[in-house]
Amino acid sequence: MESTNFFRFLLIFLSGALLLLFTWIHLPYASPSSNTDFLDCATNSPWCTSRNRFLFKKPATVNILKKPPRLTRHHHESDVPHHPLDPLTIRELNKVRKILSSHQLFKSSPFALHSVVLEEPDKSLVLKWQKGDPMLPRNAAVVARVNGQSHVLTVDMDTGEVNVQEANPLSGYPTMTMEDMTSATWAPLSNADFNRTIIERGVDLKDLACLPISLGWYGTKEENRRLIKVQCYSMEGTANFYMRPIEGLTVLLDMDTKRVVEITDKGKTIPIPKAANTDYRYSSQGVNQEKKLINPISIEQPKGPSFTVEDDHMVKWANWEFHLKPDPRAGVIISRARVQDPDTGEMRNVMYKGFTSELFVPYMDPTDAWYFKTYMDAGEYGFGLQAMPLDPLNDCPRNAYYMDGVFAAGDGSPYVRSNMICVFERYTGDIGWRHAESPITGMEIREVRPKVTLVVRMAASVANYDYIVDWEFQTDGLIRIKVGLSGILMVKGTSYVNMNQVPGQENLYGTLLSENVIGVIHDHFITFYLDMDIDGSDNSFVKVNIQRKRTSPGESPRRSYLKATRNVAKTEKDAQIQLKLYDPSEFHVINPNKNTRVGNPVGYKVVPGGTAASLLDHDDPPQNVEHLQITKYGSLHITGPRSGQVGYLFTRVMVKTLSQDRPIENKDIVVWYTLGFHHIPCQEDFPIMPTVSSSFDLKPVNFYESNPILGLPPNVEKDLPVCKPSDTA
Repeated sequence: MESTNFFRFLLIFLSGALLLLFTWIHLPYASPSSNTDFLDCATNSPWCTSRNRFLFKKPATVNILKKPPRLTRHHHESDVPHHPLDPLTIRELNKVRKILSSHQLFKSSPFALHSVVLEEPDKSLVLKWQKGDPMLPRNAAVVARVNGQSHVLTVDMDTGEVNVQEANPLSGYPTMTMEDMTSATWAPLSNADFNRTIIERGVDLKDLACLPISLGWYGTKEENRRLIKVQCYSMEGTANFYMRPIEGLTVLLDMDTKRVVEITDKGKTIPIPKAANTDYRYSSQGVNQEKKLINPISIEQPKGPSFTVEDDHMVKWANWEFHLKPDPRAGVIISRARVQDPDTGEMRNVMYKGFTSELFVPYMDPTDAWYFKTYMDAGEYGFGLQAMPLDPLNDCPRNAYYMDGVFAAGDGSPYVRSNMICVFERYTGDIGWRHAESPITGMEIREVRPKVTLVVRMAASVANYDYIVDWEFQTDGLIRIKVGLSGILMVKGTSYVNMNQVPGQENLYGTLLSENVIGVIHDHFITFYLDMDIDGSDNSFVKVNIQRKRTSPGESPRRSYLKATRNVAKTEKDAQIQLKLYDPSEFHVINPNKNTRVGNPVGYKVVPGGTAASLLDHDDPPQNVEHLQITKYGSLHITGPRSGQVGYLFTRVMVKTLSQDRPIENKDIVVWYTLGFHHIPCQEDFPIMPTVSSSFDLKPVNFYESNPILGLPPNVEKDLPVCKPSDTA
């Protein structure tokens, strides 16, 4: 008996070691040390090893790009902040870590730092600050777990003072750390019943790949415990292990103790899908790699790009300037976006801050292994933490500039996510404006202007799914925010290999994509926080209804016409919008205190793109979606009605009616816009999805006195490069 227990212990130990090694090498959730090709190391960081402590030349303070930038890594240890909104530097993160290590709260108890970011100064102070002024005080906002409790702290880096706020115990738990996610994938291997189940399914433990899956919130029984669910796959024969689920096997795990709470296995009769035709890598396609459908294409800029990046974070291009920084939760934050007026030369305020607030992905399968899959990808996993280094020439074009993210690991030590953001100019042959005069006028006029734009891009790989987020700035003052969906579907194993086997009334909850593989129907809702400051912070929200009106008898041969009726929202409840096809409206953010020459209030409008409404029952926990919401300026994230879930501490859930219903007319207000996708998978999504995109616009409306790009010059042949074969050397 003792011998049996010894060998069982040995098996568990070896299995855990193997999976930990696999996780370290392969899993997309792996800690920063899992792929040193993707990371630069900060001094004293535990992620660093001697083989990747290199010294890289720091770029000049003003990065004026005259040639296509080479992908050189930057040594960030000497970075200093130049702007009040600059992210925490490596020096500052190390200082925060040192201050906390000597604080009484952290001295004798185990702890993890789930978020360490800049606590931004008051907006009024930032708006007054100008380059050359003394730097505003630098504080760090910290979310920590100490001895099983969540804490919110502010660290004054000048005085070393730490201010501790206790978090509401019912407000959920902070974003998972990389260490949380990694350890959760191998923790089940310490459970003999789990190992036995895996082996009975015919999976070799060395081929096991597991993912930590947030469990949503479906009742108070799940509160007051930091729980995660773990589901596993077989990676035998393919890099695309997502297509080989061990269906029906779910492990409920306590994240604090790393102990298995419950194992559910309701899929023993469901085979694991075959690995054939699932590998998506180019080297595995068996195609003639010399044959290409299209010839290479590249934008050449012989005079260099038109944009500059000053002091590492201030982007200036054409008539735009804005502050750009990576963020572990939001991914990309755009701040202090201003555009130059063509008539006065004045830099005018458009947006104080914009970022991705949350990504909500509910799946439409109510069965035991699927009902809880209602991911909040930003709040639970960290959208920026999952941002992968961008691939030059493929993620971003040849003329791109790259920016790194500097984040804190669970113990507070800094690490660098290299090439997390790219910035580039784009010209795809679009037209800025044009007019050709008709021959009947006898006037030979043909005036056309090309449209060149500036793009800020980030791509996050949140396990199987890849999200591409673009902020695109146009010379006419428009900002386009676009989200692309790609990557790999979250699929379900099935016993069916052909639709002719499926009984007529059986609901698959998705589409049969391949033998034994179902792509489950799901939604994506991406909510953006947009603090619009149109020529100042005091703005109003106007809903411009387009209504059909009947003509009076005898008034006109026409029976009806359309009229625009403007309604200024007085309170937050007045500004909750659900888009309706047969109740069209425009949504304006105006400055009621400033008018154009002819008396219109200056403004911007939110132009919805392809979007989707949540169709779930109103009493269903995942039903929390508004298309558009206006709130009074305040906290960056609104806590939603679901408490207890991992990632729900300070997470903005899809906006619900705010009980305060604060006044918002002529106030500092924030726009929350939700872009939506309904996704019914199809076979073209197997084994990896072609990118599907949707966008919305922030467009000037009476902001300028006239067309702001009338003075834009046309292209002429002499200004364009002539490429020769030797030019490509």
